[in-house]
Amino acid sequence: MTSAPAKAVPAPTTPRKPVQPGRILMYALLVVAALFFLVPVYLLFATALKSPDAINLATTWHWPAALNWASFGEAWGKIGGNMLNSLFLAVVATLLSALLGSLNGYALSKWKFRGANTLFALMLFGMFIPYQAVLIPLFQFIKSIGLYGSIWGLILAHVVYGIPITTLIFRNFYADVPDALVEAATIDGAGFWSIYRLVIFPISIPGFVVVIIWQFTQVWNEFLFAATLTNTTSQPVTYALSQLAGGQAVSWNLPMAGAILAALPTLLVYILLGRYFVRGLLAGSVKG
Repeated sequence: MTSAPAKAVPAPTTPRKPVQPGRILMYALLVVAALFFLVPVYLLFATALKSPDAINLATTWHWPAALNWASFGEAWGKIGGNMLNSLFLAVVATLLSALLGSLNGYALSKWKFRGANTLFALMLFGMFIPYQAVLIPLFQFIKSIGLYGSIWGLILAHVVYGIPITTLIFRNFYADVPDALVEAATIDGAGFWSIYRLVIFPISIPGFVVVIIWQFTQVWNEFLFAATLTNTTSQPVTYALSQLAGGQAVSWNLPMAGAILAALPTLLVYILLGRYFVRGLLAGSVKG
């Protein structure tokens, strides 16, 4: 006599939580806020893709009937060289200030010496000095060392101005690194540079990501130093954009197309490294 097959017991289902009205309102507000901040982006693209004769106040909000892609080619022809200047400037200045900030943060957090806290406070004070306050003495200094008008003078200015913020970020980051690692390396006979190269630097990637995003954006978008410390051959893209909009009659499709092209490098940096930004920025802010 065969027994009847056992019936399959259905898996218990988890009851769906009701959607809370507060959450719906929050998402609705976020969507409205996103649309509000995207309005300038819409105007930027709509104007860049219009032909010059189609740009007027009456059609400001209208999407162009025929897309004028030639604006981007013409804008690149005017600012392409300046884009390369900005790329060289931002990459070199970012890497140098990041490396110096890393060394400063390492020394101030793991190699305590007399007056370290005072020195750190004085370095942070540099973050609050506006560009305009040091423009004349900076101009005179750059000129006295023979770097006025060259891209290297602008690089030097941005590296020096970037040291306070990069030092702060790395000092906070290295505060989370256990002192036992440094002590163990010291017992094994490693010195200042060996510990940095073999222990500290390999675990500094999140800190470098934050500094690279921050410094690259600041250097790329800066205008005041670019307008006063460079000449025609070394001017970055921010100064070239101001010249696209100069004059009595402005073809507004060109500065808009140029602005889109100039925004692409920083946009790519945020897309590629953005997910590490907040994680690295908060490193060292919570103890325990």
